[in-house]
This record gives sequence, C-alpha cells and structure tokens, in this order.
Amino acid sequence: MAQPIQKERSFVAIKPDGVQRSLIGEIIKRFERTGLKLVTLKLAMASAENCWTHYNKDEKWYEEKGATVVKNRTAAGLPIEKPAIEYGRDIIGALVKFMTCGPVVIMVWEGNQAVNIVKKLVGGTEPTTSDVGTIRGDLTLDSYELANLGSRAVRNLIHCSDKPEEAEREISIWLKPEDMLSYRLVQEQILYDVNIDGLLE
Repeated sequence: MAQPIQKERSFVAIKPDGVQRSLIGEIIKRFERTGLKLVTLKLAMASAENCWTHYNKDEKWYEEKGATVVKNRTAAGLPIEKPAIEYGRDIIGALVKFMTCGPVVIMVWEGNQAVNIVKKLVGGTEPTTSDVGTIRGDLTLDSYELANLGSRAVRNLIHCSDKPEEAEREISIWLKPEDMLSYRLVQEQILYDVNIDGLLE
C-alpha cells in the first residue's frame, strides 16, 4: 500500500561544518517552522563506508566528472597527473574525508512533499550562488572555486535528499527502522485535517 502523502520522508544530515559552527538549532528551527515533523535526530560519527555507499556514484560518473577536472586543469595550465577517472574518484574521496572529520547530525523529516520542502529551504549546492533565505545562502559563504583551490569538498553545511526514492535509499544506509518514531504532532490537525473541527472549546 502506498504511503499517505503527508508521510513522505526526507533524509537530512548537518555536515561537520554546520556542527562546528553551532548551527544545529538554527537549521532545525527552519524545518520546524514549515510544519514538517522530526521523526529521527541523531548525533553520530559517519563512517567512510557509509559515505561511499551514500554518494553511490558509478564509473561513468567518475569518468565524466574527472574529464571536467582535466579540462579545467588544462585551461589553468596545471599538469595532468592521472587518468580522468581518478580525478572523478577524488571528488567523492574529498567528500568522504570531509564527512568523516567530525560529528554529523542525522535527521529524518516527515510531511507533505517533505523532500521538495527541505530542498527549497536548503538551497543550491554552492553557497555563494544559493538564494537568499535558504540555509546555504544565508549561513555560509564557501564556493566551488575556493574548494577547488584547496582540493577539498565544498563546505555547504547540510545534505538533503534529492528525490523521495533517494530519501528512502539514504535512510536505509544510515538508520534502522526502529530509529524512526511514529507519533502524533498536535499541529498536524491544522495542516492536514479536512474539517479542522474541535478547535473551539
């Protein structure tokens, strides 16, 4: 049986930079204000194995991204020291190194179109081009250019699922079914009940 629309779930991880900059409360507040329901909250150290599984890239992706790196290095007059595919793997390697450098906050948020609501709040992947009003646009200033100069992952505070099916896959990597709570939030009556009856005494 299909999940009720108001029960869609999104996987969210506050990355080590968000934890170190004490932005956990600010980020959670932004999700709470929409009416999404928090069903899992966990502070953890990410393992390299979980991160490689999470990012889930194939050889084609490594080759394509690596070709772009080679092209950019050539244009900048930098030497090409390895095959394109290795530069592609280095992209995920840098992400794994970043995600495992300190604690992360693992969350699952539930509600109507949770994945799209979370994506809208989080903003684009690159902070400097992410919209004002988004978590990445308002709370950090890193850029692809600066990250590339340092051969590191972009520090953009947070990860969120891109699609509902991707959310389910990511949740299964990081959490067990018993990690997620099922409970009633009083505000759900205002958000989802058809008749909104019983509000007056």
